[in-house]
Amino acid sequence: MDKLTALIGAVFVIGGGFAVWQFVGAEDTAVGHSMTPPDTSEIAEGGPIVQVQLPDALSQQAALGKNIFEAKCSECHGENAAGRNGVAPPLVHKIYEPSHHSDMAFVLAAQNGVRAHHWNFGNMPKIEGLTQGDVKMVAAYVRELQRANGIN
Repeated sequence: MDKLTALIGAVFVIGGGFAVWQFVGAEDTAVGHSMTPPDTSEIAEGGPIVQVQLPDALSQQAALGKNIFEAKCSECHGENAAGRNGVAPPLVHKIYEPSHHSDMAFVLAAQNGVRAHHWNFGNMPKIEGLTQGDVKMVAAYVRELQRANGIN
């Protein structure tokens, strides 16, 4: 066995071990971490899940994103991304802060749909008729809402 083969083998073993460690570690820390969704049992079906404080003004990109959000996203995610109980989660929530869900996560969610993983609302279908640029503007809108609500 030459050195290159040994090096490649070591990389796979270390990478596999890291992946297992991440998977097992995620299982151990998932309950009670800071990304736990709130109890929605007292909220009416379809009602907003969070109260959203609006920013004083939106950037031009975020204003365009708001229009796209209202046309393509608000039916499920609610007015001003406050969520709709029993339908879809609020995007103005710590779970969607930039360090946990990047703007690209929004793009991929719209393009491909998302398997439910933080909330119990079921899977999100892919959203037809949106470009990556459209979704980036929606993300700009959501980020400005998040900042106005203390989510950085």
